[in-house]
Amino acid sequence: MAKIKVLINGAKGKMGSESVKAVLQQADLDLVGQTDIGDDLAKAIHNTKAEVVVDFTHPEAAMQNAKTILANKAHAIIGTTGLSQNNLSEIRKLCAKNKVNCLVAPNFAIGAILMMRFAQEAVKHMPSAEIIEMHHEQKADKPSGTALKTAQLMGKDVPIHSVRLPGLVAHQAVIFGGLGQTLTIRHDSISRESFMPGVVMAIRKVKKLKGLVYGLENLL
Repeated sequence: MAKIKVLINGAKGKMGSESVKAVLQQADLDLVGQTDIGDDLAKAIHNTKAEVVVDFTHPEAAMQNAKTILANKAHAIIGTTGLSQNNLSEIRKLCAKNKVNCLVAPNFAIGAILMMRFAQEAVKHMPSAEIIEMHHEQKADKPSGTALKTAQLMGKDVPIHSVRLPGLVAHQAVIFGGLGQTLTIRHDSISRESFMPGVVMAIRKVKKLKGLVYGLENLL
């Protein structure tokens, strides 16, 4: 069985470097390229014949990277957050035009996906809720993509509180309040390794998707 040819964009970053390690550990994946700021992504995709490109870069670069990946007929996995609804609409059209697929996922931790799913269920019974999301001080966007996605799944305008401090990785609590009681659904990523099973699963499944898919929960 042929290995899936994978290129990691943002390979020198925290998530990118973890992704490189994770791909190298999989017998069915072939790491054919690593790119970062200043590299020619289009040329790298062409030269390596990458089938799947994983992007963990910066919100300001995410949309251009997505365009480059899809235009070069590779499947895209965008883990960089900060894409707007207009960006997603454009990506959907690019997928159709180039006959490739794109997974955009705010969070790759399976536990975080379950946290969102449980919050979606809980809000039916306890509609008063707020979200507190906490990340490392270098995270560029706030609120986080995970918090925005959680609020979207809950189907209401949930207040979101963002904390950026050294020592944190990625943490989120959805707190529900009811008559004489509260319910907290919380997920903590204490290491970036927590995201890697989801990244590997996405690499294996992206070729079988149809166009744009938003959220890792659609692959579970």
